Amino acid sequence: MKIDLLVAEIGSTTTVVNAFNFQPCPKFIGQGQSPTSVDEGDVNIGLKSAIEDLAKTLGVNAIEYLEMIATSSAAGGLRMTVHGLVYDMTVRAAKEAALGAGANIEYITAGRLRDSDLDRIKDIDPNIILIAGGVDYGERDTALYNSQLISELNLNIPVIYAGNIENQGEVRALFDGSKSELYIVDNVYPKIDQLNIDPTRRIIQGVFEKHIIHGPGMEKVRDMVTGTIMPTPGAVMASSELLYDDIGDLLTVDVGGATTDIHSVTEGSEEISRILINPEPLAKRTVEGDLGVYVNMHNIVSMVGEEELIKELSITDGDLKNMIENYEPIPESEMERDFVEKLTEHAVITAIKRHAGRLRDLYGPGGKKTIAEGKDLTMVKTIVGTGGALSRLPNRINILERITSGNRGVELLPTKGARIVIDSNYIMASLGVMSKEYPEEALVLLKDSLGL
Repeated sequence: MKIDLLVAEIGSTTTVVNAFNFQPCPKFIGQGQSPTSVDEGDVNIGLKSAIEDLAKTLGVNAIEYLEMIATSSAAGGLRMTVHGLVYDMTVRAAKEAALGAGANIEYITAGRLRDSDLDRIKDIDPNIILIAGGVDYGERDTALYNSQLISELNLNIPVIYAGNIENQGEVRALFDGSKSELYIVDNVYPKIDQLNIDPTRRIIQGVFEKHIIHGPGMEKVRDMVTGTIMPTPGAVMASSELLYDDIGDLLTVDVGGATTDIHSVTEGSEEISRILINPEPLAKRTVEGDLGVYVNMHNIVSMVGEEELIKELSITDGDLKNMIENYEPIPESEMERDFVEKLTEHAVITAIKRHAGRLRDLYGPGGKKTIAEGKDLTMVKTIVGTGGALSRLPNRINILERITSGNRGVELLPTKGARIVIDSNYIMASLGVMSKEYPEEALVLLKDSLGL
């Protein structure tokens, strides 16, 4: 069977291959999956097995494809460290750029690096190091000091400089002869209260694609993958931004086995923007590494409390202990399904409250003043559910409806009028990487999966 485009999602444990044809109109053909084979030293083993599974699912002997692109979160995904000047300013801007590109931020520093910071960077062995610091034509010394120390580490790791543009020539000189490949990009925080994260996001994704093939088990990935490779979370963000351009303000909730990721694309309201104390990006991603419903299931159980779960699920203490001890990623019984749904519900609500901004009252000589901090979600009109849990669980709509009903009055959450849609084909990440070359086709397929 001939397929126009295969999109591989290479995860830490599972590799999924989605098949698409473009003629006579864009169509999702089917999906195959296999265990990821990074640990075997060749990701192509898992890719080939996933394609064989796709052929079996479609009832054909073999699959021929014209092009293959991919997303990857294998081997920890895109690991970054971020180093800036002031945490609430340049460090925060750099962090937003890294998260929006789909990175997992392993370490953040503000101010001058210390010996212990340098040791930590070496221990982490990140895929990319991001240096920021100083508004344009402002403070220069900290970013130069940090650049010098990182260049002297002489690590074979790409370094992105996104700080004060006055430093660019000196930073180039510092890295001349270093093993670290240097990328210079516009300042992520060029002026006070102004974010400029998109140029850095694009560089991060380009560097990831260039260097991912050097990762363990990924060296032969270009034998099969012919086109773009993106970090999987960055691809979900790309899909969210593509959809925003068509339907407006939205929120994407991605509940996985290890993390719960929230992606919002919204300017927020003019009313809130007038009292916002720090700028927020149009497209924002947060990652809650303690809120996975499989790998981090125990974290959610501890957070909610066993007694509360027993009461909410109307089960016995023995039932709960048995499910925890014998927990599997895919529930089989009704009780297990109810348990996963309850974990998912708590993951969603907790992650949304961490992502959303809130109102706060300040008291001074002039009396009470209300300010806003964080991301304003009050203008969100569409809430998208994706990920294994929210694409498959029977009560996924009810779970997402909890987002709009849990506002305590000070949280900048979506209102009850927001519609709920589900990525029923579980292809949002695939369509995000597809959108880089085929945006019109990706949008058609995305709206079809969401029922729009």
